Amino acid sequence: MEDQEPFADVTLSEDGFSLPDLKWRELLFIGALRADGAAFVVDGARPLPPFQRPDLFPAGARFTVTRDGKRVHLKRL
Repeated sequence: MEDQEPFADVTLSEDGFSLPDLKWRELLFIGALRADGAAFVVDGARPLPPFQRPDLFPAGARFTVTRDGKRVHLKRL
């Protein structure tokens, strides 16, 4: 999936999904997700970039985040 656009490069897993590290850093930079203690929360006031799956980041959702090489795994709390 190296040649996919970052918005399309989402890998689903049993307990969440993963994104390329670059896409994760973009989400933090634009403020769409922000740290809230040990978790990250979706800031509904900030627009999210488009994803092929619109249900990945519902407003107010909280996630734990684990880095795995060039990817970041998100698990919804």
